Amino acid sequence: MNPARTASRPLSRLLRPVSNARTAFRPVAWQLNRHLHEQKPSKAQAAAQAVAESSNPALSFPCLDAVESRSQTLSRRSSSGPEPSYTSGKHQTFHSDGPLLLDWGGILPEYDIAYEAWGTLNDQRDNAVLLHTGLSASSHAHSTAENQKPGWWEKFIGSGRAIDTDKYFVICTNVIGGCYGSTGPSSKDPANGQRYATRFPVLTMEDMVRAQFRLLDHLGIQKLYASVGASMGGMQSLAAGTLFPERVSRVVSISGCARSHPYSIAMRHTQRQVLMMDHNWARGFYYDGVPPHAGMKLAREIATVTYRSGPEWEQRFGRRRADPSRPPALCPDFLIETYLDHAGEKWCLEYDPNSLLYVSKAMDLFDLGQDHRTRINKVREENVHKLEKLAKSGKSLDAATGAADLCTLTLPETPYQEQETTAEASPGNVTPGKIPSQIEPPADLVAGMKPMASIPTLVLGVASDILFPSWQQREVAETLRRTGNRNVTHIELGEEKSLFGHDTFLLDLEGVGGSVKDFLG
Repeated sequence: MNPARTASRPLSRLLRPVSNARTAFRPVAWQLNRHLHEQKPSKAQAAAQAVAESSNPALSFPCLDAVESRSQTLSRRSSSGPEPSYTSGKHQTFHSDGPLLLDWGGILPEYDIAYEAWGTLNDQRDNAVLLHTGLSASSHAHSTAENQKPGWWEKFIGSGRAIDTDKYFVICTNVIGGCYGSTGPSSKDPANGQRYATRFPVLTMEDMVRAQFRLLDHLGIQKLYASVGASMGGMQSLAAGTLFPERVSRVVSISGCARSHPYSIAMRHTQRQVLMMDHNWARGFYYDGVPPHAGMKLAREIATVTYRSGPEWEQRFGRRRADPSRPPALCPDFLIETYLDHAGEKWCLEYDPNSLLYVSKAMDLFDLGQDHRTRINKVREENVHKLEKLAKSGKSLDAATGAADLCTLTLPETPYQEQETTAEASPGNVTPGKIPSQIEPPADLVAGMKPMASIPTLVLGVASDILFPSWQQREVAETLRRTGNRNVTHIELGEEKSLFGHDTFLLDLEGVGGSVKDFLG
């Protein structure tokens, strides 16, 4: 090996495409890993090697070099404008001049909702299906004449498909808080013309649904044929049924839940933490500089671990390494590592980091229990005056209320310590020693979902899902039955039918698509 020769190789050569069909899928990280011992040492490595002769040479870290290189590139680009631009292509936009009061007291003086539609709205305007998205999806669920790029549910929507556009008028929106055309942290605050950034107010699933129903009002749709959603969309679909039971004829909730549980909250927390600890996040005010792409990449890698299943990965990757002929490395080395690296790299500049923070937090806050709803309704009542003052002042929220609502959350001085719990002290009906699938639905949740007692509902879960385990869908179905709902269809796809984990709703045309088609009729 000639260090002088290999050190002079340009990065573009190291990133050259792999021509062999068998290895064409391998991501950038694998190609970098292939040249593990042929990289020019970084400044840190050079310093380490210069200290003294050691028993072993210092390792190379091409994965970190790639991140540093991208930061330098983005830094140069930022001088000519914000980087990057988040877009999903052409879509329609609904603009609401009226303010929207949010559950936790924030206000959007005005807002946009990006949406797309397929099929034809009938004369009675009663064949509309509202399709709710997952966390990071745009309104582009299916291709259109204006945007022919395949959508995220391309094969589920269309003539004769799961959601039949010969029968239904399908509407899909980008949620408020998002970055694909709807008002979110990257949007400009009408009060000062500056981007909201982390001045954007905290959101809930119900806030997103209320905004969607204003769009329905605009379209002249008084009652939906169905509210359909998967993952976060499954949560929103249930929220629509509880908030507007008189306006929803059917509900489909796929791989969702009626309240967020500790595991999924914990996973989203770690994603937010690695993002916020990226120094480029800059407390959310990064729009005129370098975006926190490294934090976003790591956040996506964590998320990807929860989206797919162990059984699928066992078959797909096993313990195979990307290049067994090379020595092990601390950078991506096993095939599963290179897959995660690729997933994070591909996505880190496609979604606004602040949107990830706000939308994922809204998922954590989701709870259809009556106690939570009573508390939120009280908070809303206490903040209604803001709308009145805003209407009179015609100015910003600060001018309307006299002062900004500041976050008063403080961290405890002493760390959390485990406490012994008894069955009587446990929240809800959670009994120590019992698995969730054996637990009776808490009375609080039954009361909270009572508005859906007469709405036919399809609840679909997947046994291999680790993010929204199938017991959570069983909880939704059983809770609805306890409300007196006699039209609950509960389907659980076992591992013999689907190994794709949480992402099954994106991939399984037969199990998921067929069930939705049968239920809609």
